Amino acid sequence: MIDEKQTEISIVIPLFNEEENITRLHAEILQVCRDNNYIFEIIFVDDGSTDETFERSKALAPLQIIRLRKNFGQTAAFDAGIKSAKYNYIITMDGDCQNDPNDIPLLIKTLEQNRLDIVSGWRKKRKDSFTKRFISRGAHTFRRFLIKDHIHDSGCSLKIYKKECFDGLSLYGEMHRFIPALLMGSGYQIGETIVNHRTRHKGVSKYNWKRTIKGIVDMMSIAFWHKFASRPLHFLGGLGLLLILFGFCTGAVTVFNFLSGQGMSETAWPLLTVFFLLAGGQFFVSGLIIDVLLRNHYETTQNRSYSIKEIWHNNVS
Repeated sequence: MIDEKQTEISIVIPLFNEEENITRLHAEILQVCRDNNYIFEIIFVDDGSTDETFERSKALAPLQIIRLRKNFGQTAAFDAGIKSAKYNYIITMDGDCQNDPNDIPLLIKTLEQNRLDIVSGWRKKRKDSFTKRFISRGAHTFRRFLIKDHIHDSGCSLKIYKKECFDGLSLYGEMHRFIPALLMGSGYQIGETIVNHRTRHKGVSKYNWKRTIKGIVDMMSIAFWHKFASRPLHFLGGLGLLLILFGFCTGAVTVFNFLSGQGMSETAWPLLTVFFLLAGGQFFVSGLIIDVLLRNHYETTQNRSYSIKEIWHNNVS
């Protein structure tokens, strides 16, 4: 009898001042991995904690700890942990014990049965404060309008990815919330599943209004990147041509007024004409320059504007 191949997973968890939660969290993850006979690694990323998070983490095993020099933010911590992961499945989760490690088998099952590349957790019954849930709902509505990735809960850190998803991808800002949206633009298959969400028993939430603002800005950036990353000329050039068209229209009005005997100092049409023509020309030329730079980037680096899922050969003649 041939044994089924064991599932190999890397579990990446960013931590910032979670000294009261890490022992419990590590024990729960360890129990789930051993019960399911996984080959696994647990990666804690200490994001510049000022409490005893690092010291207490050192007493836990098995464990890999990545300690950042200062608090760079959750996205940077995820990026450091993901780049260090060695197994084919990468699972991310928060370090506050609100994500339930018992949902790890569910994520893996959903990924494999549906032949997906990413599965995002959906905290359908959230245990957060009303304010946090209200802000999250507003951000979700705005995100659906901009990105349309069909994910109900992009803010849930409990996700599973195939390692190949991160080839050539670096995270910054608050981008970890929108990784599925970024990957969807490259053709990766995304799904979600309802997961358990637990009340924070110890420690203090790190959520604040600054993260909300950063998240909205990154959301707009990703929406632009998602649509125009490979051909910025389609956006900037199109906008430039539209402004030039406005310039010709206002120019026609200017000429008509001039032929009618109206003084040019008495109207704003000449100024509008110059503004539209100059702005349109600048947008169009900027689009051309960025397009040339991107072409040079893709030709001189290993990065591509697309991703290949597989290459299939049929050798039957």
